[in-house]
Amino acid sequence: MKTEYSLESSKSQILRSAVNAEECALEKHVKDIIKIKKINTEKDTQFKLSLQVCLLQISGYKKLFIDVENVRKQTFDSENKEHENKLLKLWNLLMPQVKLESRITKQWGDIGFQGDDPKTDFRGMGMLGLTNLVFFSEHHSEAARQVLSHSNHPKLGYSYAIVGINLTEMAYSLLKSGALKPHFYNLVPGRPQLEHFHKLYCYLAYEFDKFWFKEEPESIMEFNQYREKFHEKVKRLLLEADVTLTLTLDTKE
Repeated sequence: MKTEYSLESSKSQILRSAVNAEECALEKHVKDIIKIKKINTEKDTQFKLSLQVCLLQISGYKKLFIDVENVRKQTFDSENKEHENKLLKLWNLLMPQVKLESRITKQWGDIGFQGDDPKTDFRGMGMLGLTNLVFFSEHHSEAARQVLSHSNHPKLGYSYAIVGINLTEMAYSLLKSGALKPHFYNLVPGRPQLEHFHKLYCYLAYEFDKFWFKEEPESIMEFNQYREKFHEKVKRLLLEADVTLTLTLDTKE
């Protein structure tokens, strides 16, 4: 983080450009920094490698946001077979024992969508919301079904899919603000990929469910209040130097 700030605030255009280094140009940027800063690499033989990894992480974070933004900008399209298949896959992963009667049906409410056709619920986060829901359900099937089961609680229940899309927005805003830099810099020794973002979503989805039941809100009408409380909790964790927000499943689950 200090290296990134130092480069971005430098008066040298060459140093400032290093934070946007392409992987193929990393070695040149490293040489430029060493030359301009007059660094003696003989005293620290690992410096060049460490700096290269650092630049890869910095530019990788910027690239990750672009990739995430591109998925978010994709509007769910009922005419797109890939989009439709992904939506049906979500149902099959969460409700393997229940057949979907038709594409447009009130059954979607069973996994937390608002209406008979989920496509209207993806407007804000586009395909990013659906992709995250599917990723959690595919890679942590039992945990996802457990969270879905919790969401149907008679008193503390909430709309699983709608809340999931809301948590995608939380992850997106944390990424956009730069708050996730400590997490990704600690977690990935190189360029973070879309998969790492989806894994962060899994953490948020699982931890929010635990948080919600621990807090025991009076009703779903208090969702925004507790959502913000959870958001603040996550942001506090991200201030810790060694933070990594990785999903750890409870053994009892």
